[in-house]
Formats: sequence, structure tokens, C-alpha cells
Amino acid sequence: MILVNENFLKLKAGYLFPEISRRVFAFSKANPDAPIIKLGIGDVTEPLAPAVVEAMHKAVDEMATHSGLHGYGPEQGYAFLREAIAESDFKSRGANIAVDEIFISDGAKCDTGNMQEIFGIDNVVAVTDPVYPVYVDTNVMAGRTGDNDGKGRYANIIYMPCTAQNNFVPELPTKPVDMIYLCFPNNPTGAVATKEQLKKWVHYAIENNAVILYDAAYEAFIRDDSIPHSIYEIEGARKVAIEFRSFSKTAGFTGVRCGFTVVPKELVAYTKDGKAVELNPIWNRRHCTKFNGVSYITQKGAVAVYSPKGKKQVQDTINLYMSNADAMRAALTAQGYQVFGGEHAPYIWLKTPEGVDSWSFFDTLLNKANVVCTPGAGFGAAGEGYVRLSAFNNPENVEEAMDRISKI
Repeated sequence: MILVNENFLKLKAGYLFPEISRRVFAFSKANPDAPIIKLGIGDVTEPLAPAVVEAMHKAVDEMATHSGLHGYGPEQGYAFLREAIAESDFKSRGANIAVDEIFISDGAKCDTGNMQEIFGIDNVVAVTDPVYPVYVDTNVMAGRTGDNDGKGRYANIIYMPCTAQNNFVPELPTKPVDMIYLCFPNNPTGAVATKEQLKKWVHYAIENNAVILYDAAYEAFIRDDSIPHSIYEIEGARKVAIEFRSFSKTAGFTGVRCGFTVVPKELVAYTKDGKAVELNPIWNRRHCTKFNGVSYITQKGAVAVYSPKGKKQVQDTINLYMSNADAMRAALTAQGYQVFGGEHAPYIWLKTPEGVDSWSFFDTLLNKANVVCTPGAGFGAAGEGYVRLSAFNNPENVEEAMDRISKI
């Protein structure tokens, strides 16, 4: 008799974003002429940077010749891209990251979900609340948790509340944990962590032999240079942290797929008898076993992001999205809403009106304003009473959406 992995049965009925899509589809079917503006799922709207497009066209032309054909590439990624990443993203900010500590992938979502495979099943997991669902759901699938309590929390996971009272930056756990998921700039709240705050986390991880799984997918949206873009800007982080990055939101690669993960060679985990084991070669083995690498064409497009033209063009697009965020913050605040985020991240974290839960507010915006948001409850119990609005759209749509919301 074939048996199912019963850990999957612990998961809530539907993953957040497919449920949003289901509701929007049902509304569209019933109201085919409704002019829906989507500020929910954080998908980009602006075209790829011209430098990226040009580089990918050239790569396609190369692939059309015998001399330029590229078959299977290195699973870890081509050296030309890894070298550009090491220099531009890390060494430029004083973080000493080597090329062989960088692993190119098809996106940060995949890597944050897959990374848990290299850790023991008995590890205690700590997550922020609200939280990007992938961190929790993949650990549920792996069997590290108990059942869902019906309110969005699973047994055997340590939830660290992020609220307006702590500026959406969690306090240190009150008991030892092993795997700590942090995301800054944060999805969904848009909060950022200072160097002093990250130092506390690095120190905690060193003291407790824990590992920090640090999602920095939105670092390019930081507008205050005193805020760290990488956890490796913090002394000692190489001993305890894995960092995830993405080209999806930074350079509009949501439909192209490219990201990378950094696993420092100093980072270790332990066997049950206390022997230290380096994680870099273990992740390399897992990566090579289950992944054949990102396409040559995609990686040539990604490396163009680091060219002088590419940097400017990508920054221009980021500026457009952040201008949207500024406009949304101003409009919603003027309408009397309490808003957070949107200063160093492309997300607005909006407090729903008193007595209105997040899915009800989602339905109100969809039905009365034809605007799609993301219910905060989908990010965890502490997300209830909030919705996330994405600044990924064109300015005209953002202006129209804010006008519609003002009339509810």
C-alpha cells in the first residue's frame, strides 16, 4: 500500500496566494467588466531593463551557433555572474563573500523552502509573525511541526510577534531555538532592521549554536544607507547565517527566474554526538543532486544588472515603485488609515478599520473598489487586522486605486 506524506495533510486548505487568485477569478467571472487593479501579489509590472534584454538577446544568438552553444552549465552558476555578485553585492559593502560561497538558483522562494532539507528534523524553528508562508509551510511538509491550531499557528514552532509596538522587529526568543527565519526589509510589513538589532541576533545565534536563515530579497529597496543590506555586514554573521537574494523584484525577473543563496564556509551545524559539520559542501551536494542550474541565457541577463547601464536602469524602475509606495502612504494616511512600511520596501502594511478582519477587508476592497490586496491573516495570526498593499504597478493605476479606496 502506497502511503502519503501525512505532514502535507497538516497544511491549511489553501496556500495564501492561490486563494487570493481563486477569489479574484470568481469575482471577475461574476463581474466581467469590473476594472480590477491588483495590488496584492507582489508581481512586477515594468519591463525588463534594456541592458538585460540586450544581454539576453546576445545570449540567444550565441546559443544559435556551434561555437556559442552552452549545454549544462555549472550547477552553482557561471563564474561571470557569481564574481559580479561577490564584488557588487557584498565586497562593496565590506562583506567578504567568496565566489564559491554563492549558489545561483531559480529564485529565493525555492531556496528558502529547500534549505531546510539539510537540517535535522528535530531542530526547533523560530519564525516572525506575520511571516512569509513558505518558511512555515516547508517545515510543516518536512515534519518539524505539530498540527495547525486553526488560527494559523503550528505546534512546535516558536512564533515571534512583530507588532506596531516593537516596530515589527521581533524580540529575541525566550528559550533556545535552532533555525531562525528573518526577512529584512520584511515581507509583509515592510519593516527594516538596524545594524544594532541584527548584532543582537547574530550574537544570539553564536551563543546558542543556531543558524539564521536571512531573506534579503528586498534589500535593493532600502533608501537609508545606514541600514544594512546584508547580514554579513554584521561581524560574526559568517559563522551563523545563510542569506537569500533574488533578481525577481530587484530587476523584474519574476517571469525569468533567477536568485542566489550564500552559504559561508565558516558556517557549521552539528551531528547528534556534537561533531561540527560544514554546511557549504552539504548544500553544494544537495544543490547539484536536485538542480541542473539556471540557464545560460538567464544568467547573462542577470549579470547585465551589474553593468553601469543595468544598474541605472534597474534603479530607475525601483525608484518608480518606491514613488508609488510614497503616494500610497500619503493617500491612505490622509484617508485616516494607519499605515506602516513603504519606506524601504515596496509594501504597505495597512491596519484595517476597527472590528474588520483582514479577509473581510479584502472582500470589501475587491467588491466596492475593485482593488486587490493581500489579507494579513494569510501571513500568520499576528497579521490579522492588517492587509498588505503592493507598490508594484504603474503610477496611474496606483493613483486610481487610492481614489477608489477613498470613496469606500
